[in-house]
Amino acid sequence: MSYTLHYLQSTTARSGPEISVLVNCLLQDAIRVGASDLHIEPWEASVAVRARVNGVLTEVAHLPLELLEKISARFKVLANLPTYQSGLPQDGKIVCGPELDHVQLRLSIFPTTRGEKIVLRLFDPHDRRFDLDALGFDPGTLHELKRLLHRTSGLLLFTGPTGSGKTTAMYSALCHIVQREGTAVSISTVEDPVEFNLPRVSQTQINPAQDFTYATALRSILRQDPQVIMVGEIRDAETASIAVQAGLTGHLVISTIHAGVSAGAFTRLIHMEIEPFMLASSVLGVMGLRLVRRVCPQCAEPYEPEASARKLVPEDCWAQARFLRGRGCEYCQQTGYNGRMPICELLVVTEPFREAVLKLLPTSALEEIAVQNGMRTLWQNGLQAALRGQTTLEEVVRMIATSILS
Repeated sequence: MSYTLHYLQSTTARSGPEISVLVNCLLQDAIRVGASDLHIEPWEASVAVRARVNGVLTEVAHLPLELLEKISARFKVLANLPTYQSGLPQDGKIVCGPELDHVQLRLSIFPTTRGEKIVLRLFDPHDRRFDLDALGFDPGTLHELKRLLHRTSGLLLFTGPTGSGKTTAMYSALCHIVQREGTAVSISTVEDPVEFNLPRVSQTQINPAQDFTYATALRSILRQDPQVIMVGEIRDAETASIAVQAGLTGHLVISTIHAGVSAGAFTRLIHMEIEPFMLASSVLGVMGLRLVRRVCPQCAEPYEPEASARKLVPEDCWAQARFLRGRGCEYCQQTGYNGRMPICELLVVTEPFREAVLKLLPTSALEEIAVQNGMRTLWQNGLQAALRGQTTLEEVVRMIATSILS
């Protein structure tokens, strides 16, 4: 039973729960299941509490609606936010005590028609080691990525949806450079927000309310004599232009951009009015990322995938197939999955690819040329993970095929 349900059942109907204890129980439940986010949301007849575990929302508890304002007020107090304000979005940070393992929380409160919705992002301070070798990339991809990180100028991009591991990959890349170069390298970042404080890295958080945007910060950072620059996200044409220019003028720039596949990053940047010849000269590579749930090793067993998923598997792959899924156990909390693993594609820019960019070829044609030059796609790598029994075929279809094959 969850801490929250146990506490609610132990309180008397007359006195009701003590809100500070209830909030701690909610956080303990989120920590216990290894949640990345905790959602506290008013529904029609209750306050739904859901935790995002391995990328999937699961219900934790349902609370009486009358507790919502008190819970919201408690979180505002912990984050030093004004408790009287309820009609506007609020964001804050909370550092928990030893009773909650010193977990750090990023709080977002948003007004809805039924009351305030509360979402907390959990950061475990015990898991702050960003090791490129431990992320789970296949040896070939890891070797190519490290080779790109040895370059002294150019633009290295990461792409993928929210929660696909882009920030972790970028932080690990920066830590790899720090470990390799020691104190001989100057690294600066511009982020929104700063997720973790990295050793020997100058990190800056933007503040759009004071007109301190990505573009403004990036323009100023170039005067700070950096060798490596990390930009949290390329969102607009001005930031894209400065990042590309920085990559052309002796800086290694690492950033993210939203695109369905790696080749789509070039189309996106061209739509931002970046000249193709500048892209062809500055971009070193693009890594597309997804996170899929890993089959629980304690309860894994052979199975036959669903017919709709089997249709996507080439006939020549069936001979090597070892499809596994978890039947559910205490170790994986009856989900059949335990933890997540990355599925990636690394597009390394070659001379044929540069020529294709200069010709303004569409994304599909760019991807085809990248494959001809050795790139393995997200789908190919995801399928191989399913064939090896590391994840299920249905999970690969859910996270990869539905977004890039449709």
